[in-house]
Parts: sequence; structure tokens; C-alpha cells
Amino acid sequence: MPQIISKGYKALLAEANAVVDTIPASEAIGLAGREDVVLVDLRDPRELEREGKVPGAFHCPRGMLEFWIDPESPYHKPVFAEDKRFVFFCAGGWRSALSARTAREMGLKPVAHIAGGFGAWKEAGGPVEPVVPRGKPEGSAKS
Repeated sequence: MPQIISKGYKALLAEANAVVDTIPASEAIGLAGREDVVLVDLRDPRELEREGKVPGAFHCPRGMLEFWIDPESPYHKPVFAEDKRFVFFCAGGWRSALSARTAREMGLKPVAHIAGGFGAWKEAGGPVEPVVPRGKPEGSAKS
């Protein structure tokens, strides 16, 4: 007998977007580089190598988010203890909506996420820099 899902991803996304501030990429571009804002890139390392990264963004793979936010975790990252606004993004805005909600539920404030994610960031003309894959010499990343 197949497992019955009581709540699908669409419902989870709708719930997350109802409680989390969602900002357009054009607004997020204006926040980049501000001392009171941390852009948090949730994409996995392969996505960064393939697509590039937002200059100055803090990389937190989605699977580590809860562990890096929680100060009681042995994996805690001090950036999440700073008194700043955290703006999450992923490739298309789904993981970031769920992550921003989780971060908010864990007590991180204020949080937001970028509508359309990194794809929207690029379309809006946001800066992107290449990522050199680990173990490869500088200058070998694809342009």
C-alpha cells in the first residue's frame, strides 16, 4: 500500500510564504553588501560550481541549516548569532521559503527569502562570480 502524504510540498510552500517576508530579486540586489544584511545561499556546492555565486553571500547548504543556526549545536556558525537581517535564497525560491520559515521558527529574526531565488537574481542583473571547484587550480572554473 502506498504511503499517504498528509501535506504536500505546495501546501508547505504556501504556509511558508504566508509567514515569511518574500522580496523580489531587485530589492535583494540593493541589500547586497550592507553591513546589516546577510544573504544566505542554500544551494549545494555543485550548484555553486555550475552556476556561480552571489559575491559576499554566506553559503549554508540546506541540509546544515538547523545545525548551523542552533547555538547549542556543535556545528553552530557564529554568523547566525549576529543581529542582522537574513535573506535566504536557493535556485528557484522553494528551499529558501521553507528554510526562512524554519529559521524564523528557530528564533532567527528578521528573515526573508528571494522570490525566484538565484535564477531571479541573475535575471534581475545581480552580480555573479564563478566558483572554483575544490581541488582545481584557480582560473579553471567555467565562465
